[in-house]
Amino acid sequence: MWTVIAIVAVLLLYFVSVYNGLVARRTQVREAWSTIDTQLKRRYDLIPNLINSVKGAAKHEKETLDAVISARNSAMSATGTEDKAIAENQLTGALKSIFALSESYPALRANENFLELQRELTDTETKIQATRQFYNTVVMGLNTAVQQFPTNMIANMFKIGEEKFFEITESEKSAPRVEF
Repeated sequence: MWTVIAIVAVLLLYFVSVYNGLVARRTQVREAWSTIDTQLKRRYDLIPNLINSVKGAAKHEKETLDAVISARNSAMSATGTEDKAIAENQLTGALKSIFALSESYPALRANENFLELQRELTDTETKIQATRQFYNTVVMGLNTAVQQFPTNMIANMFKIGEEKFFEITESEKSAPRVEF
């Protein structure tokens, strides 16, 4: 009798431990996504200032500026991990085009506001990459736990599923082409 009670107690403790571990991993994924959102908000706030700095020095580069504004608006309105990842990768490409403009416009390279904004955006991009990497790491941990036996049975019981990685498409891996 005591042996049965001990076995049930051990199984119950195991069940609770696995469930709590899954909940902790899921919460960590959500927190990592929030960290990405925080860095993206910072980038969104810097972009209008960058656009204004470039407008004065490169007036006839309207298409490039419009592409950045459009990409920013798309990224801000994207929902869901996959849509957000695609929109953010397009915005990153558009920002690279803005920085490439500075090579052709000496006035822009000499503009202190532009240079400071470029430094801030570069710093923000570095932070975004780090937070994306951390996000993918915690998603990998959750997805691995959700797929492994016997954890997968508990995950299925409580509908704790896999999360999507923050990925880029093959076309987004290539460097942006800027022509003058």
